[in-house]
Amino acid sequence: MLSVELHAHSELSYDGRDPVEMLLEQAQAVGLDALAVTDHDEFEASLRAAELAEEYGLVGIPGMEVTSADGHVLAIGVDEEVPSHLPFGETVDAIRDRGGLAVVPHPFQSSRSGVAPNITDGELASADAIEVYNSRLLTGRANRKAERFARTHDLPMTAGSDAHIAEMVGQAVTRVGADEQSLEGILDAIREGRTSVEGKRTPWHISFRQAAGGAKRRVKNRLGEFF
Repeated sequence: MLSVELHAHSELSYDGRDPVEMLLEQAQAVGLDALAVTDHDEFEASLRAAELAEEYGLVGIPGMEVTSADGHVLAIGVDEEVPSHLPFGETVDAIRDRGGLAVVPHPFQSSRSGVAPNITDGELASADAIEVYNSRLLTGRANRKAERFARTHDLPMTAGSDAHIAEMVGQAVTRVGADEQSLEGILDAIREGRTSVEGKRTPWHISFRQAAGGAKRRVKNRLGEFF
């Protein structure tokens, strides 16, 4: 079983802080086998991380967290950028057209752009996998609801730290029963449901610090548009 981080953000995300080299160093330090950098509607840093990953003994998984018209969708293993603001179904199709998997993160957390309140159960069940453990939880209720949904609809399950600072990479990981330690081996195993999840909660004070830092950077970026 490989330990894979499928949800982490670099400084290229509006709410991220650290360069990909720091994320890769942390992934190596905590014994991960693969890392996907999934910046918000940005692809450049993820490509760089995927190119550098071998130097750290890791499989690099190119990806991004796409803002669809209905909420966030992880594009895992894509070979080019996925456009933002398409309806959920079109976003899923665009991800698959680019060779990737459409994984729905924190689907039942509307405060974090989860898609579930905005689409039907049938649409949600059309995803390739559901993130059932997100480390940035408050009560765990939304994670449990995501897991029940995935089990009811027989969907592959993943986990992610949703790290916005390097030291949180690896807080939650997807254990993947891949036939080989490669990008395609990992994607195939997730697609076929050969996964299990494990993780621990991001400490509250760090979650709040990440959120505050993201809000500050968003304001700075928006002000920069006018000056």
